Amino acid sequence: MTRNPRLLSTVALAGALLLAGCTAGSTDTSTSKGGKATLTFLTFETPNLDAKYWDAAIARASAKVPGVTVKKLVSPSADRTGYAKQLDSTGQFPDIMIGLNPAGFAEAGKLAEWSDEDLENYIDPRANTYDGKVYQLPYATQATFVYYNKNDFAKAGIDTPPRTYKELLDASAKLKAKGINPFVVGGGGKDSWADMFPLICTVATDVYKETPDWLAQRRAGKVKFTDPAFVAAAQKVADLAEKGYIDRAGLSRSYADTEQAFRDGKGAMYPMGSWFSASADAKKPSFETGVFAWPTDHGSPALPGVTGGGMTVSSKASDVDLAKKWAKAFMEDEKNLNAAVKADALIIAIKGYTPPDNMGPVYEETVAAYRRAQSADGVVNSFSQETGDGSLPPGLADKAAAGVQKLLSGGMTASEFGAYMDSQWTKATR
Repeated sequence: MTRNPRLLSTVALAGALLLAGCTAGSTDTSTSKGGKATLTFLTFETPNLDAKYWDAAIARASAKVPGVTVKKLVSPSADRTGYAKQLDSTGQFPDIMIGLNPAGFAEAGKLAEWSDEDLENYIDPRANTYDGKVYQLPYATQATFVYYNKNDFAKAGIDTPPRTYKELLDASAKLKAKGINPFVVGGGGKDSWADMFPLICTVATDVYKETPDWLAQRRAGKVKFTDPAFVAAAQKVADLAEKGYIDRAGLSRSYADTEQAFRDGKGAMYPMGSWFSASADAKKPSFETGVFAWPTDHGSPALPGVTGGGMTVSSKASDVDLAKKWAKAFMEDEKNLNAAVKADALIIAIKGYTPPDNMGPVYEETVAAYRRAQSADGVVNSFSQETGDGSLPPGLADKAAAGVQKLLSGGMTASEFGAYMDSQWTKATR
């Protein structure tokens, strides 16, 4: 997933880098000598993927690749791609990175290519290509769903999840009439990325369903954000807030607080990435949690999903081959995969992998919903989270999240949001 909060200043960056390194290694840059290497590994931490998770996974990979000593760097915000850009600008580009958006880095020759042999264990090996080349291991899929409080739905007389967009609006009206907040949405401060999920869903249903390569067409100048289809998707989001179906007072919440608000019963529906199912199963709320895909106008599936998220390796690492060997060992270790599935509810895209038997019901329902959409050829790109040739220019996802905050709060119309996105696109591609 791509998350783009504010960036640090160069001065703050240096201090954060020194504080972040917390595993073996004594330098801030890669070193290689006599078949051994000290390599920097940029990762991130979330409520699901904490320091303990990463340290254990790093240790397992290092045990499989003698000669590699890893120095862990932790992005100070969810925008690890932006942080990697700052590190690059100060000559400290990491040797190995996970969950990086390769856009910009790939085109500039800063990343090592993964070969067909490297990718033979992956279900979708050509996912997210840049001019036909792969720079990120496509090891897992994540998608955006609506998680819902089944008790609230029952109180409002809603028997089944909405299957069309009209039914979604009808359900929202019924919930509001019962004094129940229909949607929990947040994204305050550094977590502005978290406000994107309603728009991710409406772009999937109203834009990408009909034009799967829409963003590639935008790059070619064939479409614009001010075109009717994109504005209509933004208008749906603005209308939900205007009708009071999205509580504007909650928009300032952090990601963690927004997640907790849903668990605390402060709203009936929570549009969020599939990783939430791990939290729903581990920190069980007092109600039963259900899952459905944000519906299209006519009921056919258009589920926003992205496959990728794995390791990238710097083309300038002191020992690229050893760095790639360690990255693959990390990515393909069964215990690491099991831990990632348990912690972050990933849908693993590696051949022969089977999730642990004791996964919770929300995860199982999430995977089943994804498989249904997949079988119906109903999985589309996930706006702002794309990688590969058809993706947003670097930094634009962050600008989109800032614009969505204004769209939801009533400070920007849908048409103005489209014009804003076109303007930001122009700035990002100069």
